[in-house]
Order: sequence, then C-alpha cells, then structure tokens
Amino acid sequence: MPELPEVEVTRRSVVKNITGARIESLRLGKPLRWPLGIDPLELAGQTVLGVRRRGKYLLVDLDDGLLLLHLGMSGSLAFWPTRTNPPPPPGPHDHFDLWTDRGLLRLHDPRRFGAAVWARHEQDPVAEKLLGHLGVEPLGPDFKPDAFHAGLKTRSAPIKQVLLAGELVVGVGNIYASETLFLAGIRPSTRAQKISRPRADRLFAAIIQVLNLAVEQGGSTLRNFSNAQGEAGHFQVHAHVYGRAGEPCRVCATPIRWLLQGQRSSYFCPKCQKP
Repeated sequence: MPELPEVEVTRRSVVKNITGARIESLRLGKPLRWPLGIDPLELAGQTVLGVRRRGKYLLVDLDDGLLLLHLGMSGSLAFWPTRTNPPPPPGPHDHFDLWTDRGLLRLHDPRRFGAAVWARHEQDPVAEKLLGHLGVEPLGPDFKPDAFHAGLKTRSAPIKQVLLAGELVVGVGNIYASETLFLAGIRPSTRAQKISRPRADRLFAAIIQVLNLAVEQGGSTLRNFSNAQGEAGHFQVHAHVYGRAGEPCRVCATPIRWLLQGQRSSYFCPKCQKP
C-alpha cells in the first residue's frame, strides 16, 4: 500500500498544480471507506490554499474547511491540466473527480479502501478521529532521539510492530520498517524496550535516512503506484532486505530470511541484524 514516502511524493507532484485553483465541481463514484461528509455542491467556488501531509493523509486546505485524502491499499492521485492534457472519462475505479479551473484531480482506487473526507478544520471531531492518534512526523523537527528512545522503553512489543503501529512515530510502513531495521542492525523481533540508547540512535537516524531516500526515489512501485503525473517510484531497486527472502545479503551474502509478524511480512539478515 502507499506509505509515507509515496504520499509525500504524491503531495509534491500535485501541490503546485492545484494550489490557488478554484473548485468548479466534484464527481463521486462508488462509496469509499468513509462518506465525504458534505454535499459536493457546497465545495463549488472554494479555493485550494495548499496541500499538506499528516502521516499517510493528504490535507487539502480550502478557504472554508479542508479535504482529507487517503490512498488506502491501492489508491493513487492523478492530475490533468485540462487546457493542455484533457483527462480520459472516469473508469470503474475512479471514485473522486475534483474539477478545478486549473485541471482535474482524480482518485483512482481499485480496492476502495481509500477515503475523501471533508472537515471544518483539524480540530473538528471528524479530522481528530483520523489524525488525533498519529505519532510524531519522522521528517519533521519534532522527531527527537531522546523522546524516541524514551518511547521505546515503554513498549514491550517487537520493534517492527511498534514502528508499524504509528503511535510513536508515524508513517514507517512495512517496506521502510524492514529497511530501517536492517540499516540499524536490529532484528524485527527484538522487543522495543530492550533496545539500548546507542541502537535506538542508529534506528532513529536510519528512519530519517531511509524515508528521505525513498522520497528522492519517487517512492516504491511494487504493483501500481505512480505520482500525479503517472511516474513510477524506484526505491525498491535499492532495497537491502524487503522482498528478497532467500537472496544474498548485499553486505555479507547471508541469505535473507522472511518472518510473519502480525500478518505482515518482515525481512532481515540473520548475520547483520542482531536480536
């Protein structure tokens, strides 16, 4: 599914095109994960002030409220500047068409686990329900090594599952959790509270390094992810362990192992990563 880097890549690929645009109409297809929460006609005439990201949510700021967009398991956004590149008619998996005076923003989501939700502001109970439980942003100034290590000491679950939970630090999804743990030399099954301060500092640095690299590489395209201009990501080419079970470690040549944790696949090197 699209993780933090893919969502950030999507944000960057659409923000310049749609900021300052005036909404003309909204077409909804089949129901998504949650209802929109407003009559689409009420959005007409509003101006898009910008596009932010919180975890895996895109926040489209309007002059009256905001739209929270989530890509779900299989979603992607596309933008067509209608004057130079008219969009194709909506297909069976196109469930959200936001027409503006600058172009069309379309949410394509075959599995329909994505969402488009309107809220009055971030403190609105609707937005708070979706965003209120999220941890600190790993690529922002509030991500601090002291607080990160202290948070690990309060959690007895395996470190991979702590990262995926998103309550301590948000957005380190399955692909990137495996990669950061490899760089930090920590087994995914290691209990979070057992991680020493030096190892926590290495993990802290690895989270930032891996997520930044993933954004630079356009995210990961394992199936059908692309940015708003239809460009695929390339981070998967750089993966040390994810999806490489049985293949030699790029560092020590030991075969990469696979482990199932909480119904999610984990990959690790038994030599480079210590319990």
